[in-house]
Amino acid sequence: MGIIISFVIIILWISHLYYCIRYHIPDFKNIFTYLHILIQTFLYTGLFITAHDSMHGTVSANKKINYFTGALASFLFAGLSYKKLLANHKLHHNSPGTDSDPDFYCGSDSFFVWWAVFLKRYVTVFQILYMALVFNLLKIYFAELSVWLYFVIPSVLSTLQLFYFGTYLPHRRPHSHDMLPYNSRTENKNHLYAFITCYFFGYHSEHHRSPGTPWWKMYSLK
Repeated sequence: MGIIISFVIIILWISHLYYCIRYHIPDFKNIFTYLHILIQTFLYTGLFITAHDSMHGTVSANKKINYFTGALASFLFAGLSYKKLLANHKLHHNSPGTDSDPDFYCGSDSFFVWWAVFLKRYVTVFQILYMALVFNLLKIYFAELSVWLYFVIPSVLSTLQLFYFGTYLPHRRPHSHDMLPYNSRTENKNHLYAFITCYFFGYHSEHHRSPGTPWWKMYSLK
């Protein structure tokens, strides 16, 4: 099931991107333009969540398939190094919400400062070159405005979505006694909200308590 769900997300991401830049004419007076941007953002987030599940070995029991799926999803997301993500994510689970956590920033509780530090830690020259290359290749065949609206903007919005709902809200200070030992909290909204906002990763305390549970089963732990 993990493999099926992972590749459904990957195929939907590719298919929807192609449809939008090939057939959907951008019109800022048309609500569907904004709807397609939101859908593509959600699918971008799904790519990263797929890579995340792979880091916990929940995509496939076959280690090679599991690794390949995670590496593919990471690369498609923004040229991310799956190996680097995996190493940092292990550190995150070992010491969440501390100085040793690469996803946590003790210097400020400001969302934008923390997000800037987060990007600085993860964005590489290779990623920038990769995104620039793909952007310019797409411009050859498709309208530039469409590439901006359906390729570039959703990728940026997705990083905001992932950081805000998957890192900032769950791990932000103050860390109360009931957040121990993972310095992580859980949202109190319903399952639909949790799915739309970040594939159930608002249920973050549950994730840290059971990292081997795939995203599509997270709701059962609430």
